[in-house]
Amino acid sequence: MKKNILNKAMACLLMTVLVVVNGSCGVKTPGSNANNQSELKSYDISKFLVGVEDEPDTVDFQCTSIHYTIAQNVFDRLVDMENDDNGEMVILPALARSWEVSEDGRVYTFHLQEGVKFSNGKPLTASDVQYTFERLLTHPDSCNKDIVDIIVGAAALESGETDHLEGFHLLGDLDFAITIEEPFEAFLACLTMPGASILDQETTEEAGERFGKDPHWTVGTGSFVIRTWNSGEGMLLTANRECWKGAPKCEGLNLLYVNDAQEIRRMFERGEIDVLDLDEVGNSAEFFLHGSEYQDRLFSVPRIGITYIAINESIEPLDDVNVRKAMQMALNRPMLLAAIYSGRGNIENGIFPRGLYGHNPDLPQIPYDPEAAKELLEKAGYRDGFDLTVSVNSSSTRWELAVLQMAAPMWEAIGIRTKVEVIDESDFMSRRKSGELACYTAQWMADFNDPDNFIYTFFGNSHNTTFRSLCYPREDVMSRIQKARTISDSKERIREYQDLERIIVQEDAAWIPLYSRMRYYVTSKRLRGIQASWNGSVKNKYSEMSIISED
Repeated sequence: MKKNILNKAMACLLMTVLVVVNGSCGVKTPGSNANNQSELKSYDISKFLVGVEDEPDTVDFQCTSIHYTIAQNVFDRLVDMENDDNGEMVILPALARSWEVSEDGRVYTFHLQEGVKFSNGKPLTASDVQYTFERLLTHPDSCNKDIVDIIVGAAALESGETDHLEGFHLLGDLDFAITIEEPFEAFLACLTMPGASILDQETTEEAGERFGKDPHWTVGTGSFVIRTWNSGEGMLLTANRECWKGAPKCEGLNLLYVNDAQEIRRMFERGEIDVLDLDEVGNSAEFFLHGSEYQDRLFSVPRIGITYIAINESIEPLDDVNVRKAMQMALNRPMLLAAIYSGRGNIENGIFPRGLYGHNPDLPQIPYDPEAAKELLEKAGYRDGFDLTVSVNSSSTRWELAVLQMAAPMWEAIGIRTKVEVIDESDFMSRRKSGELACYTAQWMADFNDPDNFIYTFFGNSHNTTFRSLCYPREDVMSRIQKARTISDSKERIREYQDLERIIVQEDAAWIPLYSRMRYYVTSKRLRGIQASWNGSVKNKYSEMSIISED
């Protein structure tokens, strides 16, 4: 097994050497690649944890909403979050060792850990935090602005009226204060999101467009350091042995770009992958779930997230609520869950999934009623149906494609002639961000345990709803969502969010909730210590996993 893994990793290194020699532009590694290889010589690559990833176009976490593995392992945030034994959210110190909140809930004063350094040796300072938040608001490709858009002066900075963030005040090298527009109970929780990871100002400014695409310029304070990035092959990350949190428990990460389900299965069975996400192997998941050989290596955890179908209300006839309700009622969602995940999950009827703070178990069930759906289409003036194109991101899991392939004939049965198109990721994201996709399916996993992470992200303002190609038009609802963020009484805030959820999904049929589900992993014989974070992801816990020798 060790030989197979070593060979795979060395293949990545060999490709890096060949490309540097030949001057190929296909490999995203800097001119200092020789230095990277020199660093790698001090690591035992056979002890790298091997995982599978979709290849990202960028790992700049401010400019992506789907590729966060690097943010979670190479970078850190001011604060972290876990759930306590009662399932309640707890904010924990990270780069910020402590903080105070003013009595009116608007001023947060932070104190950074002493002695923290980026992996290039530069010390972390409060100026790096200021730069990070200002870049998050001003970068032309930023898609995570809503993390910090509540800070005083955010709108003025974003619009170009000023060149600094008014509500950010430096108090010293390690101390700073942030003033927000209004009290917001979930502000600290927002800062735990991958998109709020802290940057090295000097290096990132010098890097320019190379940040997030070139390992040499993509440096953080986290547990691992990117050494090579070979297009079409994968990434090698080494342990940051000088990490302020302590060295990770494995020598490094070998993240392989593999998309074929059968190849992923074969690689795992050959001992070439250490953590197998059963979402990646299609129907073969049943083999691992029920095969006796793997029972002692199965790891399952609730996934706090939701699979949904987005409907764009700016495109006819999806702007008609009767059409949207017909689309909801035409879907046999329990059948979708049974066919795609063998029923391993729960049907959802709103925006906030099971396990999320604020989930409402009393929402009415969206019925499966194709006859009523036909009547709604006729009421909307589409007795003969209409044509609909639904889109799938080429980098999405095969499960997401399967959802739409099964949904299509259900819509066809009521007269909606459905075409499923698979779009290249860059084109998909570009069209989605500009509000051009008519209909698509996706999954959203909680970034932090608060309903704000769902309802504000998708329906909080016209930018957010356009960015997701929902194009929800109701300004009154969006205004209420924004005001709900400032409610200081927790119970009152949740009641308001739940009422808004009911309006958006049950009355306006603004999207189609499908299901939440369990997440299943299988580990190699040599991996120890697999664990998951509060939301069901294992990728931000790689530093806690170790690889044992099988000699």
